[in-house]
Amino acid sequence: MRMRMNLRPCVWILAAVLSMVIAGGAVQAAAPPSPQEQTHNQDYSKNKKYKQGMREGQNDNKRNLDHSKKRNFKKDEDQRAYETGYQQGHQGDQRR
Repeated sequence: MRMRMNLRPCVWILAAVLSMVIAGGAVQAAAPPSPQEQTHNQDYSKNKKYKQGMREGQNDNKRNLDHSKKRNFKKDEDQRAYETGYQQGHQGDQRR
């Protein structure tokens, strides 16, 4: 005895799952940027810790070093400013 399998329910389930995945991606794309992404858009150019990070990043870049000095600051904002400056200085400030 052979049983015939009906594929229609499987096709409907697959279509429903696929539509949920697509809708979920659209909702995620419309979500506001995370705090980590927002720090990349922030202007630290006048921040003292940013300038310190920029100098140290440029110096390490010239000497082919990678983060030779690990800095830890009490304020998270200072840490983010320093790291942003360091990364831009170490990359040779190519983003300009």
